[in-house]
Amino acid sequence: MQIATQAAHIGLEWDTRTGAVSVPIYQTATFRHPGLGQSTGFDYSRSGNPTRQALEDGIARLDGGCRGFAYASGMAAITSLLLLFKSGDHLIVTEDLYGGTCRLFDKIFSQYGLSVSYVDTSNPQAVEAAIRPATRALFVETLTNPLLKFAELPVLAGIARLHKLLLIADNTFLTPYLLRPLELGADIAVYSATKYLAGHNDTVAGLVTVKDPALAEQIYFHQNAAGATLGPQDAWLVIRGMKTLGVRLDRQQANALKIANWLQDHPRVATVFYPGLAGHPGHRLITQQARGYGAMIAFEVDNPALVEQILVKTELISFAESLGGVESLITFPELQTHADIPPEQRARLGINDRLLRLSVGIEDCDDLITDLTQALKG
Repeated sequence: MQIATQAAHIGLEWDTRTGAVSVPIYQTATFRHPGLGQSTGFDYSRSGNPTRQALEDGIARLDGGCRGFAYASGMAAITSLLLLFKSGDHLIVTEDLYGGTCRLFDKIFSQYGLSVSYVDTSNPQAVEAAIRPATRALFVETLTNPLLKFAELPVLAGIARLHKLLLIADNTFLTPYLLRPLELGADIAVYSATKYLAGHNDTVAGLVTVKDPALAEQIYFHQNAAGATLGPQDAWLVIRGMKTLGVRLDRQQANALKIANWLQDHPRVATVFYPGLAGHPGHRLITQQARGYGAMIAFEVDNPALVEQILVKTELISFAESLGGVESLITFPELQTHADIPPEQRARLGINDRLLRLSVGIEDCDDLITDLTQALKG
């Protein structure tokens, strides 16, 4: 089945007793045992809950993985994955990535002896050059946040195999609907399910998919032991959102391409970052390897003073953090999502005082362009 069909059917087969089309919310902490030494397969909701299991099975199917895992947030998911490593280990990490992930590496796991090198992972030569004897993994964003560089996973997977490294791909911006990292050589895919997968800005969640059963067992041990699991109510909300993933992303991508082309022609816009544009450095590769370009746009205006004007004047487009929901959102990465990245690193990457990030929603595209037009005029 195609991914849109699989997504629409998540949880459909779960309740065989009543035939409920929507998977029930098993709002319970514990489960009664049939007898001594016997189990229904569920004992305690931290270790496993039927609603969460329906979500975990569903994301594993969408990604082509052997197993899926659901966490309380995207950052909880990444934190749990970092428990695979020990003091003295070294990771190579995408340099242009979400600021919260950078904060996790630099301000928390650095205290426990985990070291990282930030590299342009759209450049395989730079990745190869950064490998050390202590390197254990590559952590990449398939489409980076906020500058939208595209990682060539098959090439990075070859490097990882050659050096016996894990390849972990944060695929939040593209989702399995547009790209399946495990098929392209990644060992683990991770998602902030808060974003496109849930898709309605109404819940916070993280998901992980794994290709190898032995690795999946290690990850399950850490999920259960550390306990940052997703509750059944939020698991149900993510399942509900994922059922419309295909139709939402189709509309959002169509809107994003039209807006990106419009922004390119606007006299107050200096640069547009969107991989669906022919001039984007990753356009050829993403066209070959993915089913679409996503619905995130970054753009630079010609004057820093224009940034606040746009953020205040937009009416349909909300000035808010996060992304991937049905409502369009705009943020200022330098002071919001990427404030934890050191200023000199932000400057080198191009995350500056003129850069805005736009998450395009499902509204009528002409209305969104009208809103941007009046905001740019002031």
